Amino acid sequence: MFWLWLLVGLVAVILLVSRFYLSGEDLGMYDAHSGEQFSGESGSSEERSKVEASLKVGVGPIRQQPRRQQLKLLREYIDNMAEGLDLPATITPVDAGGVPAEWVVAPESDPNRRLLYIHGGGFVMGSPRSHRNVTAHFAHLCGLTVLSIDYRLMPEHARLAGVEDCQTAYEWLLENGPDGASAPEHIYIAGDSAGGNLSLMMSAWSRDHGSRKADGVVALSPVTDLTLGSPSMKANIETDAMLGPMFGQLAKIPRPLLLWMGWFQNRTTPANPVLSPVFGDLSNLPPTLVHASESEMLRDDGRRYVNRAVSQGSVAKLQTWPNVVHVWHMFYPDLTEAREAWEEIRTFIADLG
Repeated sequence: MFWLWLLVGLVAVILLVSRFYLSGEDLGMYDAHSGEQFSGESGSSEERSKVEASLKVGVGPIRQQPRRQQLKLLREYIDNMAEGLDLPATITPVDAGGVPAEWVVAPESDPNRRLLYIHGGGFVMGSPRSHRNVTAHFAHLCGLTVLSIDYRLMPEHARLAGVEDCQTAYEWLLENGPDGASAPEHIYIAGDSAGGNLSLMMSAWSRDHGSRKADGVVALSPVTDLTLGSPSMKANIETDAMLGPMFGQLAKIPRPLLLWMGWFQNRTTPANPVLSPVFGDLSNLPPTLVHASESEMLRDDGRRYVNRAVSQGSVAKLQTWPNVVHVWHMFYPDLTEAREAWEEIRTFIADLG
């Protein structure tokens, strides 16, 4: 009987710590529909089907391989996504204060208007190379000079190592352009998925700790809550053609167990704003544009972040599209919704100056 009561007590402690420490505050009040939802009527279902089919062809066979080989194969796959594309920009490797990076510069790029781009990939994959179709169009369509960084990834490095790389590169970008040492007139931050998480973390960091607050932030399908508390994390598993097959099983694990796994992995609560920016102080942030797909698992991460930021007085906008894959911007110009999304990004950046 003693051992039974001991087990019950242990389970109770685990659940209480999960609920009141690891999971952070209840964000359910920020689930209200908001922002601008595009109809998607102008998009072609045939275009979307081609994109989803390409993902199945690329990722499907990898998921059938032994688990110990999957990360290596996924890294190779995502790094080759931009191969063969006719990019409207030149790529030049650079050392950004000790962080490997590359300049992405188009004829339209203004060296005095600089963007720090932070790639996605679940914090474990991706690189400047994998996201060149995104960074090249920030340069070409928005007229920005882009610094795309190769921050340290897990599991080889701690999660906070990537955070440190973003901070180092941002400070370096404030002092260096593609032509040498100089300060920019405008500086922006952008990223997708995991990089969207880091971009929103950097937004608050630039306000509180950096030598200059960013002038604007763009987050594409961002992760904002590593406690995995957003409703769409489970509700959209079946409709998310990219993240569903890759991370759907993870989302089905009991949340208290996931929270403890996150704590052991990072040695801090998953609700720490450095890891989950939605839980931070969201007042006085740079103007922020968030994009999300209505069918992706991360939809409500973006919605909650924008609703909470607006409630604290910051200027933030959410725009969503139905039936498109996670970070569909990577499939520009072939996807109609990607062309629409890039036009919204171009307008947002232009309005900031």
